[in-house]
Amino acid sequence: MSQNPLVRTEPHVSDFNVPVVEEFRAGGGRVGGMFEGGDLLLLTTVGAHSGREHTTPLGYVRLGDRLLVVASAAGADRHPDWYHNVLAHPMVRVELGTEEFGVVAVPLEGRERDRAFAEIVARVPGYGDYQAGTDRVIPVVVLERPFVDGEAATLADKLVEVHTWLRSQLAHVRTEAGAYLADRANGGPATPGLSLQLRQHCLAFCESLRFHHDGEETVFPHLERNDPGLKETLERLRAEHRTVERLRGELESLLGDLSTADPVRFRADLDRMAGELEAHLDYEESELFPTLAAIPFPPPAPARG
Repeated sequence: MSQNPLVRTEPHVSDFNVPVVEEFRAGGGRVGGMFEGGDLLLLTTVGAHSGREHTTPLGYVRLGDRLLVVASAAGADRHPDWYHNVLAHPMVRVELGTEEFGVVAVPLEGRERDRAFAEIVARVPGYGDYQAGTDRVIPVVVLERPFVDGEAATLADKLVEVHTWLRSQLAHVRTEAGAYLADRANGGPATPGLSLQLRQHCLAFCESLRFHHDGEETVFPHLERNDPGLKETLERLRAEHRTVERLRGELESLLGDLSTADPVRFRADLDRMAGELEAHLDYEESELFPTLAAIPFPPPAPARG
């Protein structure tokens, strides 16, 4: 989630939350005081405007196999900052107990939100009190865990792991886009909640793709120095990165208002990107897999002189 794949700064934590975060991490997710006995996680988001990471302790609820958080802000009349962050950058990080993993944050809408909120209030009545104290509809956000990190032993394993996730997320987006556009073509309202779900999944895919390619660009010079025979392959991959980046930007620009986006153009851009990306991933795997299979993951730290 860091903007520079080579530089990672510590996420910002508010003064009030510093001791909570420290106690959470020291106690494997257990905290005392006002949070004692509650279900608590740490959510790290990227600032909607600052681009800086922020870590926030939040209560959570499990409904079936879904992990949800509520943007209650203790009943305030404005959404909390972390909620604005996930709308801008859906790829977020969760710490739950001693586990840390990435998720896609997707707010629920309409009747689905109302049903989930009612179930949450049945378990944690305080959220109902918060809603009663404000005119805003308090958002409920699902933290979708798209994949579980595997035990990658080499860079080739890691490449396939990331590519598998990108392919699955793209398929998810195409399915939701097809349903959304079909609703519009039939003259009816879009399936409740589908517009925001599609938007969040599109943004998550686009963010992940850009971060993945930025990371590859930092690795390519190292590969080229160690194997000059890869020069032509890497030049082609760099050119394909530029093509995919252009298509990604076009797709993101259509997400400003899905309700008025041109369906034909949206579908054409999505189909074109899918085709370009699938071909790019296939080529990259076929050409780089033998080289990357010989490099352990995580790579060993450089020797100190």
